[in-house]
Parts: sequence; C-alpha cells; structure tokens
Amino acid sequence: MSQALYIITGSSRGLGLGMAQEALAQGHRVLGLARQQASALQEHCEQWTADLAQPLDVAARLEAWLAQQPATDAVLINNAALLTDPGPSDAVPPLALSTALRVGLEAPLLLTAAFLRATAKWQTARKVVLISSGLGRRAMAGSAPYCAQKAGLDHFARAAALDEAIKPNGARIVSLAPGVIDTDMQVQLRSATGPGFPDRNVFADYHASGRLASPQAAAQAVLRYVARSDFGANPVADVRDA
Repeated sequence: MSQALYIITGSSRGLGLGMAQEALAQGHRVLGLARQQASALQEHCEQWTADLAQPLDVAARLEAWLAQQPATDAVLINNAALLTDPGPSDAVPPLALSTALRVGLEAPLLLTAAFLRATAKWQTARKVVLISSGLGRRAMAGSAPYCAQKAGLDHFARAAALDEAIKPNGARIVSLAPGVIDTDMQVQLRSATGPGFPDRNVFADYHASGRLASPQAAAQAVLRYVARSDFGANPVADVRDA
C-alpha cells in the first residue's frame, strides 16, 4: 500500500501507540483517537481526544471529517478495548459492563459504519481492522465481557465482509488477533486475585517465561498483515497465520 491514511483508536498507549508510531515511520498519515493524547505523537500526527464510551458522537465526528478529506488509500484500525476486573459477569458493576461493551464492541461497529459511508465513493484501497483476541475464539472463566466483545467483532467482520464483497469497490475487513502482548491489560490479568479468575497463572506464566511480544513488535506484525496482498481473504485472522 502506498502512502495511506491510518485512523487508529486507542492510540495513546500500548499496541495502539505502537501502531501509530509504526505507520508514521512508514510514511503514512495518522489520525489517533484516544481518551488522552500521547506526548510521543505530538507534532507528528493529528490526535483527537475521544471518549469511545460515547461512540455516537465520535462516529459522527469521524464521518464528517472524512467527508472533507481527499480520496486516498485508507485504513481504520479499531484497537481500543476495555477489560473489566477479572471475575464472573454478575460481579461486574452494571456501569462498568455497559462501558466495556460500548468501547469494545459498539464503538468499533459505529466507527466502521461511519468510515464505510464516508469513503464509499473513493476509488481507492479501503481496509478495516478490528483488533480481536484469542479470547474471542475460546471462552475463559472470569472474562465473559471481554470474550463477548471480541467474539462480536469476529462475527461482525464475517458479515460485514460479505456486505462489502457485493459492492463494486467494497472495503476489505478483517478481525485480527495480534498475539499475546505485554500491555497494561496483561498486568491486570496476571495481577488478578480471587477464585473468580482461575486462569491467572496462565498469564503470569506468559510474563515469567518471556512469551509476551512488545507493543512495537506486535504493531509491526499488524501492519505487515495489513500490507499483505491477501488481506481480507479471511475475515477472521491472526497475525501468525501463514
């Protein structure tokens, strides 16, 4: 892909920050959306302070902004997610549960729809990435809200990809698992206590055995996947797929 516009949510830290930095290093233009701006991105790209727990407002702003942009190759990466405290879903405060689903599932769907509408007439390459997880593809006790977010993204990608395939210049859509990454979310998982999260030791072992990828390495893997000629052939994928 030649110079493209990358729109990345959750761009202030972790994988999102890594992807923004990698896209910039490759010469792409970046718009980052996050609850707070990243000092590492200042003077390098445009950043919006965006509350994805209020996704209707953010999606409307993105659609209006895209309508004013020149047609170009474009990539939307829905990366932002929210992990509730590990434990059974009935122990999660209702507001925390609602917020997690808004950030991790409702916002990606609304932003994707806004992106597709605003760029529908662009005769360019358009791609949507939904950052998924192995937990969207296998269940784990104590993580039902997060599993639901990621499973929802996977099936949305399958259906939306079918919709786009009908169009003459439809976008390509992939729900992509980025591997196991050393982020704040991993710290939250391996630090959990109590019987409601029996797999805590699995995540502690990932860290102790050095099996966690750095955010920068994971970001490079995601962008390599985005650049693949067969991107979109499988709407539910993993960066480790051959």
